[in-house]
Amino acid sequence: MSLEQRESPAGLAGQTHRALTATELAAVRADFPLLTRTVRDGKPLIYLDSAATSQKPECVIDAEQDFYLRRNAAVHRGAHALAEEATEAYEQARAAVATLVGADTDEIVWTKNATEGINLLAYAFSNASLGRGQAAAERYRLGPGDEIVVTEAEHHANLVPWQELCARTGATLRWLGVTDEGRIDLDTLDVITERTRVVAFTHVSNVTGAISPVRDIVAAARAYGALVVLDACQSVPHLPVDLHGLGVDFAVFSGHKMLGPTGIGALYGRRELLEALPPFGTGGSMVEVVTMTETTFAAPPQRFEAGTQMVAQTVGLHAAADYLSELGMDAVAAHEAELTAHLLSGIAQVDGVQVLGPTDPVERVGVVAFTVEGVHPHDVGQLLDDAGVAVRVGHHCAQPLHRRLGAPSSARASVGVHTTTGDLDTFCDALGRVRDFFVGR
Repeated sequence: MSLEQRESPAGLAGQTHRALTATELAAVRADFPLLTRTVRDGKPLIYLDSAATSQKPECVIDAEQDFYLRRNAAVHRGAHALAEEATEAYEQARAAVATLVGADTDEIVWTKNATEGINLLAYAFSNASLGRGQAAAERYRLGPGDEIVVTEAEHHANLVPWQELCARTGATLRWLGVTDEGRIDLDTLDVITERTRVVAFTHVSNVTGAISPVRDIVAAARAYGALVVLDACQSVPHLPVDLHGLGVDFAVFSGHKMLGPTGIGALYGRRELLEALPPFGTGGSMVEVVTMTETTFAAPPQRFEAGTQMVAQTVGLHAAADYLSELGMDAVAAHEAELTAHLLSGIAQVDGVQVLGPTDPVERVGVVAFTVEGVHPHDVGQLLDDAGVAVRVGHHCAQPLHRRLGAPSSARASVGVHTTTGDLDTFCDALGRVRDFFVGR
């Protein structure tokens, strides 16, 4: 079936503010071919690892294949028909993703993932600190006495690049604390001062699932003129997100966590900020005029997209953005809120299990990390896998947060739009056998 012939997923276009019905959820699940497979001696696959990477609906897979079959060409450089069609597809994807997250089209820069987006920013700030860029880039110059503020809730991708930027510029890294239940502690907002130049924090923790108090943190940063960077990896796939409405300056998110392909992500930046930001990577496709001695650079977003672009991946991400838009992010959020409450309630019935993070379903999403008394998380994951249940184990690239919460590592169950309460019941049944198997009661 061609993309043009395909109906909207589950026939849900325009329906919002309610969870999916059983019929609609069955239709959604039918869109994910991988969910039909079995594992471990024929057990149905229960996929609860969407926070690591999401499964892909068939429309995303078809979109990438369709691009390679019919429109494959380099973009922004050819004059032939295929090049024009590929360029149109590339820019249409940018527009679709911008609409999904409440941004303008020219405020979306393609990156290969969110990690690259944050590194792009950190290196661009570093370049500005070395005097690169026009006069407007002065706003990004950092040095001794300046401070960058993060939080204890960050995963490494939104921590290590800022540590490295401090090492290169002499700036100091500081951080907001988290409470014992893993929420950002607003009593530590006084870490943000007149010395703060950048405040970078996660929208939703990939460990606790807690939603950050964005407006409070943005207000604190604004009081001192600091730039705000939002890591939206765990929010864009699960919640309605309006970046303009949130008032942040920059944001990053990954395609593969929001039903899209791997190898594609996005950096959002307010237009005037992107125009003032010096480039990160340099080479072809991001230039204006090049002589043997100097170069002037293209306007954003092309300024930040050096080299041959990830065109097929953007086309796949376009399909994912359309899929989520047609479902309605309010409906996605409502469905996953029900799942989160069901998951937390089920885990609470299992003896010896400690959730890392808030145990009430308010202001959180369905990312639930936990420990089992007396059992290593890898053993927990192995027993669950034997039951056909896929979860993540380890420190989830968030060692400081695990250390703060008193656990070196954990297991993590995370839901997606295709998850059912039956999936969660199977997970909880298997979780209930873990301690019997490994330590007895």
